[in-house]
Amino acid sequence: MSLLNLFIEAGNLKKLRRSGWVLRGIPNPESIADHSFRTALITLFLADELRNRGVDVDVEKAVKMALLHDLGEARITDIPMPAQGYFDKVSGERKALRDILKPTKRAEEYLELFEEYESESTLEGKLVKFADKLEMLVQACEYERAGFNALDEFWGALESLRKSDLYPHFKDVIEGLVRARKQNCLL
Repeated sequence: MSLLNLFIEAGNLKKLRRSGWVLRGIPNPESIADHSFRTALITLFLADELRNRGVDVDVEKAVKMALLHDLGEARITDIPMPAQGYFDKVSGERKALRDILKPTKRAEEYLELFEEYESESTLEGKLVKFADKLEMLVQACEYERAGFNALDEFWGALESLRKSDLYPHFKDVIEGLVRARKQNCLL
């Protein structure tokens, strides 16, 4: 596999829809690439905000991690939560990512970033996991604003955001989203 093939395969993320939204009957829901892009954007802005507050965070590392966090889904797709109870999704993503990254000279570095994200073993890993959940909630709010209901289960992620070490830094963002939801997600 060449770098060009990697780029082409990564393009699958633009075609693959996020399964949670599909299962809730949302027509033409966001793609995995849509989600990954906004997660990376949120990561960038949150990391810069942390740095502005004097927190020692590696912004470049965090953004790389965010860009890579769902790349394995180009091969295994976005597996719905109910199906994940039957096998180890992370293991499958890890294997797919390893194969996808073979043509790169930094495959091991990229795989380590994926591991840090999954384990939340570093500040950057915790930040990207926080941004990943925050992005999902912003998307849920947008779908609710468009009139789609029965998305309460997605809002369960709110509790993990509130328990995060990062919550005190971004309490205004999270609670602003909660207030927006109470007002039919009108920001």
